[in-house]
Amino acid sequence: MLEDEQKIIEEVKSILQDDKYIQRDIEDKEMREIIKSEIFTRVKNQRLNVAAKKELVDKVYNALKKLDILQPLIDDKDITEIMINGPENIFVENGGKVTKLNINFENKRILENLIQKIVSEVNRVVNESSPIVDARLQDGSRVNIVLPPIALNGPIVTIRKFPDTPMTVKQLIKFGSITREIADILEALVQAKYNILISGGTGSGKTTFLNALSNFIPKDERVITIEDSAELQIVEIENIVRLETRNANTEGKGQVTIRDLIKSSLRMRPDRIVVGEVRGAEALDMLQAMNTGHDGSLSTGHANS
Repeated sequence: MLEDEQKIIEEVKSILQDDKYIQRDIEDKEMREIIKSEIFTRVKNQRLNVAAKKELVDKVYNALKKLDILQPLIDDKDITEIMINGPENIFVENGGKVTKLNINFENKRILENLIQKIVSEVNRVVNESSPIVDARLQDGSRVNIVLPPIALNGPIVTIRKFPDTPMTVKQLIKFGSITREIADILEALVQAKYNILISGGTGSGKTTFLNALSNFIPKDERVITIEDSAELQIVEIENIVRLETRNANTEGKGQVTIRDLIKSSLRMRPDRIVVGEVRGAEALDMLQAMNTGHDGSLSTGHANS
C-alpha cells in the first residue's frame, strides 16, 4: 500500500465532487476515465503495477458512486452478512462462519455519510431523533441501521445479502433441507390455498423458504406482497403488486405501516396476500384478512423454532 494512498484517494474524490462534475451528472464510464487519468498522473513516478493502479481507481469510484469499502463485500457472492460495529469494526459471515476483517472506515463521518446515502436512495430517514431504520440496497439486500445515542459504540449497520436468483424447492431438496415427500405436501397446501406462516429464529432461512414456496402459487393468480423493506423474490407471477412501508417524515407525518398496507390490499382484489414478516399489531389484520375470504396467505414470523 502506498504511504500517501489515502491522500491520493481524497484528492481525486475532491476533484470529482466539484460542482462542474456534479451539475453535469456525468456517466459512470466517463467518471472512471477521469478517475483513472487523475490517479495515473499522481502515481506516474511510483513503481505501481497495473493491478495496484486499478485497485486505486476502484477505491475512488466505489467511494463516490458505490458503497465505498463495503462494495467488494457486496460483490462477493460467498458473503451472506456484513456487520459494521462502528467505523473500526467490520465483520462478515461466510459459509456460516463470522470473521473480523482487516479493513475499516477512515473515520466516523465517512460511515455516517454512507448511511445517509443508503437510506436516501429508498426515501428513508435516520438521524439522532429517529435512530433506527430498515432499508435495502439496489440489489435487494436488507439493511438495518441503528445510530447513537441508541447504539453506544458508534453507527451500527447490518446487511443481509440474498442470492441473485431466488431459492427453489428443487434446490432445497438437493441440499437435503426438505424431502421430496414434504415438498409434495407443501405444494398441495399452497395450491389448495392454505394459510401458511413460516416461523424460526434469526437467519434460519424464513424469507428464503417463503420465496421457494411462492413457486407453487398458480401463475394466473393476483398476488399482493407487503414488506417493511422489499426483499421477496417472487419472479414467476405476472399479476403482482409489491407494496413497501414508509417511515414518517421529519415532521412526523406520512407514515405508512404494514397494517395500513394490509387494509389497502383487501381493496385490490387479491387472490392471495404475502406479508414478508409480521411482528406486531399487524398480525391481527393478517388473521382477519385470512378469515374474510383471502385464503392462501403466506407470511413469516420470528420464533424459537
